[in-house]
Amino acid sequence: MSSFTRFVETGRVAKCAVGKYKGRLVAIVNVIDQNRVLIDGPTSGVPRQQYAVNHLHLTKFRVRFPHTARTRLVRDALEKFDIRKKFEETRWYERSVAKAKRFSMNDFDRFKLRLARRERNAIVSAQYKKMKKVVVSNGMLFGKPRKGTKPLPSKREKKPEDAAKKKKKKAKNPKKEAGKKVAAKK
Repeated sequence: MSSFTRFVETGRVAKCAVGKYKGRLVAIVNVIDQNRVLIDGPTSGVPRQQYAVNHLHLTKFRVRFPHTARTRLVRDALEKFDIRKKFEETRWYERSVAKAKRFSMNDFDRFKLRLARRERNAIVSAQYKKMKKVVVSNGMLFGKPRKGTKPLPSKREKKPEDAAKKKKKKAKNPKKEAGKKVAAKK
């Protein structure tokens, strides 16, 4: 089974990457040949047209409608699927919004951002220094606690069965303990 899931197919929702309709969501209606597809974007204002495959960014969404369906059927399928809302929930949309904000910043906005970052970094580094000071003082910086400090909890939680097994092992070797007692009396 192939791990690749975004195929160029009828109903695949894609985002235009180049040209007049850059950034708009469309649906692939038909595959013309290896390099071109017929797209339609009635909900985003993109008219039905042929478009180069390498100018599309395929999304994970696929809408069901018949092969070479009319624009009305494509619109109904996209609205029923609620493609706009589903796409706005993706990380892809969040990154594109952030990129657009950065692109539209002026000098003063960049200045304010620089000051805000400086302020945030001061708070973070102050907290980091406090935490590091605690770790250095109890000796945990290099993995071994100093004597008299509370050790870190073990990586593996001890189960009650483990304690029961240890007790059984101690109970199985009473001869060794008896031999030690006899040797100590002599």
